[in-house]
Amino acid sequence: MSPAGLSVENWLIILIGLATANIAFFSPKFLLIKTLPDKHVGWCLLEMLVWYALVGVMAYILETMIGNTFPKRWEFYAVTVCLFLVAAFPGFTWRFLVKHRQSSTN
Repeated sequence: MSPAGLSVENWLIILIGLATANIAFFSPKFLLIKTLPDKHVGWCLLEMLVWYALVGVMAYILETMIGNTFPKRWEFYAVTVCLFLVAAFPGFTWRFLVKHRQSSTN
């Protein structure tokens, strides 16, 4: 057990969740596969939903490997979606709120 009382598997899921929450904003590709000419916030939210589902499936598989799975009701999903959105804030800020220099060709 680590100092915070979480196992390595728990920290792994947390780090994967943080990374995947921001992939949608840092990558110009949809799901790291198809390049979109103008990736707006709608595409980013759809991609975040897909990443949330993939991380959830991965966490469920790890939970079944550890032992018995616990029942999950709507409260669990409401909290985890909110945590995923909060984890995506740095990527959202970088993509939509920070002004980036445009490369100029003189």
